[in-house]
Amino acid sequence: MKKFLLLSIIVTLLYACSNNGSSSTDSNANTGSGSSSSSTENATGNSENPSYDPKRGEGKFTKVELNEKLDAAMATNGEKVFGVKCSSCHKTTDEKLVGPGWKGVTGRHTPEWIMNFVTNTDAMLDKDPKAQAQLEICLVRMPNQNLADEEARSLLEFMRRNDGVK
Repeated sequence: MKKFLLLSIIVTLLYACSNNGSSSTDSNANTGSGSSSSSTENATGNSENPSYDPKRGEGKFTKVELNEKLDAAMATNGEKVFGVKCSSCHKTTDEKLVGPGWKGVTGRHTPEWIMNFVTNTDAMLDKDPKAQAQLEICLVRMPNQNLADEEARSLLEFMRRNDGVK
């Protein structure tokens, strides 16, 4: 009986951590605080998703404008998101936990790639060679955290602060 109960709990936890068929929303959002913004418009002015680009990945973010100076309030909000949704699998150092460490991530990937990865995880893991290479190293598929655009943008700002942007 104890084995059955333990097996049931494990199966339930695995199911809860999986994507469950959810996908991120495709709403247009200006998620910055006046000075930082994102846009889903492509070069022709449509809001349709352009073809896959390895520099930006797969998703709705085609242009993420960052200020040279860090938005401290946004980074603080991003730290809260990290604590709730990311810290169980990622460290802010270069040390691998379940997933890769975050140190230097903003130097390795474009802001668009990061935003698309955290909001469109499944498609990125299916199509993006860099995401697939990380999956081969970590051996655990990152679950879609269903981040809102504002949460993802705050998380990016927290990553920038972690990488030394002042």
